[in-house]
Amino acid sequence: MTSASNEEPSANWGECMEAAVEIARKAGQVIREAVKHDKCVTTKSSAVDLVTETDHLVENLIISSLRAKYPSHSFIGEESSAAGEKCCLTDNPTWIIDPIDGTCNFVHSFPMVAVSIGFAVNKELEFGVIYHCLEENLYTARKGHGAFCNGLKLQVSKETDLSKALILTEIGAKRDPETLKIFLGNMERFLKAHVHGIRVIGSATLALCQIAAGAAEAYYQFGLHCWDIAAAAVIIREAGGNVIDTSGGPLDLMSRRVVAAGTQEMANHIAQMLETITYERDDYNANNL
Repeated sequence: MTSASNEEPSANWGECMEAAVEIARKAGQVIREAVKHDKCVTTKSSAVDLVTETDHLVENLIISSLRAKYPSHSFIGEESSAAGEKCCLTDNPTWIIDPIDGTCNFVHSFPMVAVSIGFAVNKELEFGVIYHCLEENLYTARKGHGAFCNGLKLQVSKETDLSKALILTEIGAKRDPETLKIFLGNMERFLKAHVHGIRVIGSATLALCQIAAGAAEAYYQFGLHCWDIAAAAVIIREAGGNVIDTSGGPLDLMSRRVVAAGTQEMANHIAQMLETITYERDDYNANNL
């Protein structure tokens, strides 16, 4: 039986998406101003897992604004989770927020920086908003309504030949020798398959938007979080693409692994070639209390 908290008509999710667009633009303004100045940088899980005062400021801005509008909704935020809040996806309408995707880029003023806001109901993703704030490109998608960038419809690449593919990935914060060996081995496998190229741009959400836009054929990563993939998964699917687990099965938002591609054939081919890098699930602590 559906709980009372998620009995709102689905038409309301469009209103929620409009609220997400509005707050993403406001957050982008804060980030555009902050990137011009010196940053106070600290670390989280490792020396390369960076966080700034702007990450916290922007997350607080987004969550406080949305909570004022939707007090019964749930929230998962990157910095809140890093501070110890449970990362738990329930049937309740849930906002999944990355205040600054590409914090390392932000620290160095490298322009691939985005705000990402995903929204799920009954554990199903309903819409996604990603704002490439330094370039002012707004990516949006709502389930069943298509995907757009600045109002222009997005369409994935329909290439199925791996040797004609441009593949995107990210290194991740885990840099121990065994992880690096597997990461480089996966990359070597694709290079030996004569893919056109491999790119690392430092922002998972913006890399995934390139799949939706047809600018690259596939993306894979181990070690990303639910807030890196939630909004982008809707955008890719609504652009005609596929988002799956690296095992080849359905996407598990909390598994910290993903393959995205324009076609199912390409997604399956990528998944079959990957050696797994193991990460603790995002909901591990929530499931083990």
